[in-house]
Amino acid sequence: MAETQADRREPTHLNVWDQTERAGFAARMGVSEGRLRKAVRLVGSRISTLSSYLKV
Repeated sequence: MAETQADRREPTHLNVWDQTERAGFAARMGVSEGRLRKAVRLVGSRISTLSSYLKV
């Protein structure tokens, strides 16, 4: 099966319940998972908003 553009799209939201995804995102942002969880509580799970809030 051919890969479609929809398959290659970056996710718009962080799945905070997935430990692997959460740890990977925290590492890419250069923050601890605790700081990432706090940011999600404050601004939500949208990746663009989290990146702006975390100044990345």
